[in-house]
Order: sequence, then structure tokens, then C-alpha cells
Amino acid sequence: MARVFQKPKSMTSAHTHYCPGCTHGIVHRLIAETIDELGIQDRTVGIAPVGCAVLAYHYFDCDFQEAAHGRAPAMATGIKRVRPDLLVFTYQGDGDLASIGMGEIIHAANRGEKFTAIFVNNTVYGMTGGQMAPTTMPNQKTTTSPAGRDVTNCGMPIKIAELISALQTPAYVTRQTVIKPKYIIKAKKAIRKAFEYQMAGTCFSLVEIVSTCPTNWGKTPLESIKWTETDLLPYYQLGDCKTPDA
Repeated sequence: MARVFQKPKSMTSAHTHYCPGCTHGIVHRLIAETIDELGIQDRTVGIAPVGCAVLAYHYFDCDFQEAAHGRAPAMATGIKRVRPDLLVFTYQGDGDLASIGMGEIIHAANRGEKFTAIFVNNTVYGMTGGQMAPTTMPNQKTTTSPAGRDVTNCGMPIKIAELISALQTPAYVTRQTVIKPKYIIKAKKAIRKAFEYQMAGTCFSLVEIVSTCPTNWGKTPLESIKWTETDLLPYYQLGDCKTPDA
């Protein structure tokens, strides 16, 4: 009997460290499937900085680099400029990309660097203790905002996809989620499109994935999916924010 569903070649057999209900593993698989389908495993380089993504190099069977907190876009820029034949992607969370790495990602996008950023937004610092992130929702409780995010003092959550889309430089910028199969299908198409734009040397690309964090949200996995749909997606709206031909 033929096996119709199996582990992508570009993933290792290591068990992930992610919490139950976390969707990092789904995003990993979508990236690995894309690498397999495009036949680029031998020339793909991933970059994982600090945060929940820090151990991603255990799960992908391709070359990987570890960057300092927030500095993955700088490392990706260097690798891609020295070896433009490689397919380079960063894998970053919101505490990394939207906070300490904000300057890095903005300037990389503005320069039109030809790499792909996979940005997992779960509205909280997932690995380091559940602190408030730049993407934390109004009134959302975290370890550093136990009474909820006060927007009068902290400002509104930053919409990274829209922020980068406002730059004049051509880019492919999209926001997706992976909390249900119907969303996963669209997220896979977006990731593939981002890699294809890079393969063609077209533009910088960023795929934002709205993700869950049941542990730091203090919710069950099912409650986290429901809260993502009812509270996050109305604010972090899904779809393409910018395409290079727009």
C-alpha cells in the first residue's frame, strides 16, 4: 500500500519542544513541504534567532545559522549578498522581529534584500516568560502587563505587515494563520509564493503567521483557537498586504 502522507524530506525526525497547541510545528512543516516541492533543499539556508524559534535548526534538514536576538535579517542580508544563488529565510517571532529586531527588518525590507522572512506572531514573548510584546493586544494580560496592556501608555499593537507594506520598495507581504485547515492551505500557498519570488530574484518577502500560545495566554489549545478567531483576526486581518506588481 502506498503511503500518501509522510514527513517532508527537509524535516528531521527530531521531536519538537513546542507546547501543546502551539502552531510553530505546522509552520515548520509548511516551509519544509515548500522546500521539497521546489527542489531547493541543497541550497536553502535558514536563520533562527532567540525565542521559541531558537531550536528550529534541529527540525529542518538544511543548512541553518543561529543569529543574535533580532539580528536574523542582518545575517540573512550578508549570506544572500555573498551567495545570491542560495535561498535564504529567517524564522522569527514577534518578540524578536517586532521588538529588538524592528530596525533590522525595516531596513532590510526598505533595501529590497532578496530573502524571505517568516514572521510568527503569537502576541507575546513565548519562550522567555510570557512578557508583553509589541503585538500584544489591548487589555491582554502578560507577565509584564498583569492588568492588561494599557494602550494609553504602551500604544496600540504594531501591525508589522502593514508597516512594511507602507515602504516604497517592491515587496511581497502577506498575513496568514494556521489555526484551521482552511487557513493552513492559504498559508502554504503564501509561503510557496514568497520562496518563488525569491527564486526569481523579484523582491523581499515577508509572510506573517498569526499563531497561538496556549501556555502564555493561559488557555487550552481549543480556547486559543477560538480567541485567535474572535479577537486576533479582526485586528490582524488576513490576506496580501503588498505584492511586487501592485
